[in-house]
Amino acid sequence: MKKALITLVRGYQKGISPLLPPSCRYYPTCSSYMIKAIEVHGAVKGVAMGSARIARCHPFVKGGLDYVPQEFSLTRNTQDKVEPKYNNERGNE
Repeated sequence: MKKALITLVRGYQKGISPLLPPSCRYYPTCSSYMIKAIEVHGAVKGVAMGSARIARCHPFVKGGLDYVPQEFSLTRNTQDKVEPKYNNERGNE
């Protein structure tokens, strides 16, 4: 399940994203965030976190750094100023 979701996001990154004008407000991009969230927190929680991130991305947000937190959360990660070392990456599901 995890591999299939990551493949879908990578397909978007390679096939659809290059056709659109750059509009990323966050670093890492929402698609990269979704992949990392799925890798770290599993398919269901990772998709929920990635979807919440996409919902936060709008013209009125300041943007900036927003790494995937080590603990599951649907809110912006304001604590980590560098990418955390994820010691709890889950195996394939």
